[in-house]
Amino acid sequence: MQFGCGQTGTLRVFSLPVMRLLQLPYALDDCVHHHATGPRVKFEPRIPNWRSYVPILDTLATYTRAQWHADLVAGFVVGVMTVPQAMAYAFLAGLPPEAGLYACLLPMLIYALLGSSRHLVVGPVAVAALMVAAAIGDAQQHFSVPASQIAVILSLEVGVILLLLRLWQMGGLINLLSHPVISGFINAAAILIIFSQIPAFTGMPPKAGDPFDQLLWFTSHLDQMHALPLVIGLFCIGGIWFFQNRLVHTLARFDWHIEPNHLVTRLGPLVVLMLVAILVWIFDLHETFGLATVGHVPYGLPELSAPPFDPALWMHLLSSAALIAVVAYVESYSIATGVAAREQTRINSNQELIALGFANLGAAFTAAYPVAGSFSRTSVNYDAGARTPLSSVVCGVVILASLLVLTPLFAYLPAPALAAIVVLSVLRLIDLRSIGRHWRIYREDAVTSVLTMVTVLTFGVETGLLTGVALSIAFFIRSSSRPEVNVLGRVGDSEHFRSEKRFEVKLVPHVVCVRVDENIYFANANQIESKLMKIVHRRPDTRHLLLVLSAVNRLDVTGLETLFRLNRNLDTRGITLSLAEVKGPVMEQFEATNLKDVLTGSVFLSTDVGMRALEWQNQHIEAHDPASTTPDSHHGASG
Repeated sequence: MQFGCGQTGTLRVFSLPVMRLLQLPYALDDCVHHHATGPRVKFEPRIPNWRSYVPILDTLATYTRAQWHADLVAGFVVGVMTVPQAMAYAFLAGLPPEAGLYACLLPMLIYALLGSSRHLVVGPVAVAALMVAAAIGDAQQHFSVPASQIAVILSLEVGVILLLLRLWQMGGLINLLSHPVISGFINAAAILIIFSQIPAFTGMPPKAGDPFDQLLWFTSHLDQMHALPLVIGLFCIGGIWFFQNRLVHTLARFDWHIEPNHLVTRLGPLVVLMLVAILVWIFDLHETFGLATVGHVPYGLPELSAPPFDPALWMHLLSSAALIAVVAYVESYSIATGVAAREQTRINSNQELIALGFANLGAAFTAAYPVAGSFSRTSVNYDAGARTPLSSVVCGVVILASLLVLTPLFAYLPAPALAAIVVLSVLRLIDLRSIGRHWRIYREDAVTSVLTMVTVLTFGVETGLLTGVALSIAFFIRSSSRPEVNVLGRVGDSEHFRSEKRFEVKLVPHVVCVRVDENIYFANANQIESKLMKIVHRRPDTRHLLLVLSAVNRLDVTGLETLFRLNRNLDTRGITLSLAEVKGPVMEQFEATNLKDVLTGSVFLSTDVGMRALEWQNQHIEAHDPASTTPDSHHGASG
């Protein structure tokens, strides 16, 4: 597209897809001629609140020295914690350890610039690593491609999918995965991750299959287990646990009092890893006993490169990338909103799609793998006093320093040490007690959570997630297809009406007031009609049915046809049908048809007005004055 002005040059705009993505309306002002500089074209984007698309600008505009000090401390604490975690999660994903460190550089910086959360720390996470490992394993059965190339393709596809979701205004995708589905999935993922670390702890070869098959195989081949990896793994678990849970109490005995979130407690994983790496180096354990270690870690920054293009491979990975994108978004958004609630701030769901999308694109071009918000590192970042996203920038600097200084020592890190970090990280994700809470509140949610967990464990991550989503939708349709239809009565002499099942209310002879507590659409329309006709059948003296639609937000064509049919069937029995508390959008649907014209009764603004009018009309009927009119009826809608 070209924009020109007189004899001046032509302004060529190549960024329309990006403008479309951000929904940034723009316009060219009239040409501005200046006597000194000559003719020129002035381009001035007319973007309402455009700074909201780059939240870091508002942060920098009011940034203070106190905020910098807080971000510096928090960023360093999180960086020290992230180094071992990043390598461990790369190990979990089946990738070289540097891939995890690379995932903490450009992606973390991009999110700090574009993210709407002040505290969310983006980078490698355990659940995404598990899904990447599953996708890599599946792809390598069909394609002879290195795991690192598959990982960067997944990152690119995840980034593109997230940006497309933003383009299509689908930030509400968060609602697709219900809490029970996420809970069941994370419980199963944590169990899968723990079982996947058994070979690292035992020195035994990995065994394919579900956790039950793996456990059976390992217990029947205990004679093949090596003692050294198990000792190192248990030592690392014990050491890290001590730093995180007992160090504060131990130091207090020597009158050294520190906070639970003190830097010393966060140094635990890094100190333990460096200690065992030094022991491996000094005693040459990897050569003498064949102990598996990380091996060579490249020095310095990753090279910027484009992912390889293989259409068949890209199509094969697309379904896995879509699930990773959804899980990454849901997990990140949930973590960010949890922290924001403590700060009484809000998270922009659409902006999160942009930030996470570009963060994953950054991972794709820096030899990393898909990233998401980390629960553990975000919690540490918040507890350490971070004030702005610049704490993530400091964290990235710590990662960079590690790549420049510590890579020779990383080569001696034993695999069981990284496995220990993975296991301790995911153990806190397991929450089986939530199943009991779901059962007490809403049993269908408990069933969804359990079946999602069992399906993930048995058939894999993708099948389990899709099963959970399908169950949630099925239970929702089942629930809405069996709507509550309650007979209402007046509470005392007030204007309030409540269900006769739960309250002591006054009922009016010959007038039945019923409230439908669900939208009326194809899945439940026949059920609602059947229930209403049963209520009328049980009250043979009924002359008027007042249908309260306060809980009805929409009707489809089937629902409207049901009201027409209900009106006709009641009319054949000599019963009038009236409506009350009809919301505006529903009334607009009525006005698009002739329902109000054929309705045998009236449309009332409130239940109280409708009941008084029908009572008054009923009294006149009993007085043999059928010609009387109803003074309080009102053909209109509330809302």
